[in-house]
Amino acid sequence: MTSLFVIDLIYTADPVEVERHLNDHRAFLERQYGAGMFLASGRKEPWTGGVILAAGNRSEILAVLEDDPFKEHGLAEYSVTEFLPTKTSSELGRYRHSA
Repeated sequence: MTSLFVIDLIYTADPVEVERHLNDHRAFLERQYGAGMFLASGRKEPWTGGVILAAGNRSEILAVLEDDPFKEHGLAEYSVTEFLPTKTSSELGRYRHSA
């Protein structure tokens, strides 16, 4: 069964540098949405990074993150947390695990 992951991005660079690569990062996100791996994403408030909800397995997720322009340019650190949801909305029902 596919697991869900919360990916926490923490910016490590000046916001001006992050902004410089934002369009490339958004294109990266779109590719992963198209592949069915990313389910939701967005920036944190205050803008210190972002969060991605992803589906897959740990090795796939870690490999995909290597292609993120933020990672390539050393602009963010990543924390990847796997979780096994036991309760979900109907839209996420296929990721539900039995307790």
